[in-house]
Amino acid sequence: MSAASVRVVTPADSGAWLRMRLALWPSGSEAEHREDIERFLTGDAPEPLAVLVAEDRQGRLVGFAELSIRGYAEGCRSTRVAYLEGWFVEPEARRRGVGRALIAAAEEWGRAQGCDEFASDADWDNEVSAAAHRAAGFTDVGLVRCFRKDL
Repeated sequence: MSAASVRVVTPADSGAWLRMRLALWPSGSEAEHREDIERFLTGDAPEPLAVLVAEDRQGRLVGFAELSIRGYAEGCRSTRVAYLEGWFVEPEARRRGVGRALIAAAEEWGRAQGCDEFASDADWDNEVSAAAHRAAGFTDVGLVRCFRKDL
């Protein structure tokens, strides 16, 4: 049994979601994350399409998953792919089934959206994330180095 229950995020979860987003994506400012959260909660954000949170037995949020639908994802065959845009579990809650519970709920969401594939990504050097993805049943489809240039 998982140490957490998974549910859809609510406005009351904003503070905990902000704290976890800052931990997952520290390069973003608190103001940027706060704005992203507000835009999602008011329905003004194009993505994520859904946010799930994991709540421990004491009622504390210990993880989240941000989800979208992409028309393309590396290694996928379909043109409608459920996508794990962000996945975070508090360090003290890891290896207790919280991440797996979030993924199971995310998969259910994806199937409800008519998707038959689920994809994600991680920084090439993030071995913790790679191991967590593999443990949750994802298949590694390779590494991609991306480039950009101002025109």
